[in-house]
Amino acid sequence: MYQLNFSMAEFVEQYWHKQPTIIKGGFKDFVDPISPEELAGLSMEEEVDSRFVSNHDNKWSAEHGPFSEDKFGQLPQSHWQLIVQAANHWHQGAAQLAESFKQLPNWLFDDLMICYSAEHGGVGPHIDQYDVFIVQGHGKRQWKVGAKDEGQYKESIQASALRQIEGFDPIIDQVLEPGDILYIPPGFPHEGTTLEPSMSYSIGYRSPKEQELISNFADFVLAHDMGDTHLHDPEFKTQSNFGQIRQSDLASLTKMLHSALEQPNTVSDFMGCLLSQSRHQLDIVAPEPLWKAEEVSNHLAAQGEIYKVSGLKALYHETETNVAYINGEVIKVEEGDSALLTSLCNESIIAPEQTFSPSAIALITDLVNKGYWFIEE
Repeated sequence: MYQLNFSMAEFVEQYWHKQPTIIKGGFKDFVDPISPEELAGLSMEEEVDSRFVSNHDNKWSAEHGPFSEDKFGQLPQSHWQLIVQAANHWHQGAAQLAESFKQLPNWLFDDLMICYSAEHGGVGPHIDQYDVFIVQGHGKRQWKVGAKDEGQYKESIQASALRQIEGFDPIIDQVLEPGDILYIPPGFPHEGTTLEPSMSYSIGYRSPKEQELISNFADFVLAHDMGDTHLHDPEFKTQSNFGQIRQSDLASLTKMLHSALEQPNTVSDFMGCLLSQSRHQLDIVAPEPLWKAEEVSNHLAAQGEIYKVSGLKALYHETETNVAYINGEVIKVEEGDSALLTSLCNESIIAPEQTFSPSAIALITDLVNKGYWFIEE
């Protein structure tokens, strides 16, 4: 298990969304959770989101996986980088590294991206709109971070896929060694250059944009057949100007729009569903044959554990612990099973050291049969 070598509470107080920083020795005696060969293997899988970026002779190219074995049999010695998104969904060691950051909320957590870089490899100077902790694995990379002033940086697109900026004056310019962590808040330009073949691990936190909230809320309203009403005004009057929208009519229509957002249960369910959906594919496989409740009960009684699929988001609202949102689904239970529901959201394992009611066993069985939790046979 990986253990952070600093206080996350103190870090958040001083740096979160405020300024970038380097934490030397953020992980003591850091050991890579995955090898370059394993990372290459993941990039060959159809379900895994991967990229290969090269910059030979300052000519940028970017390819999306999956890749074949031939791709890795003839690589040059320098100026390329292999990137795998959401590696924590597909590799247990990577998932354990991501677990180290559980003091930050799961609804904000996006994924763990892993990069293997040959010497001089990288993706160029760029700006991201999310928080990221970059953990250095084996090897060394030089990182430069500039000041946050988005208006001054001119953006360009390289290889039809890489959003880069033309350059910046660094406020941080340091070499990261194994176990060091670089934190970068949204909007700060940065660039990593590989000094020797190395692995790096980016733990990203991404909040939804305002336009995403609006767009997804509209989809939620339509999917649940809400708001199927028109404006009715028994006090309607004629008007002399045919093309005019009266202020009173505008106020009535605006009130209709606001009313959708003034339904607490609707907004709570929408937010729970939206925030519990991963942006990356999950390793969800329904068991065959399906488990029976009695079998699940016997498994737990025999001290067997049940595991949550890595990367699966299970969330609940602070004031409503008998409702959970799992992978975009609403799960409601009786008050007596609330403790189980919060445990499902906060823990990665259903441990057998407790008593389960028949309704709790039924819920666990349903989640296992959906492939959200699994039993190792």
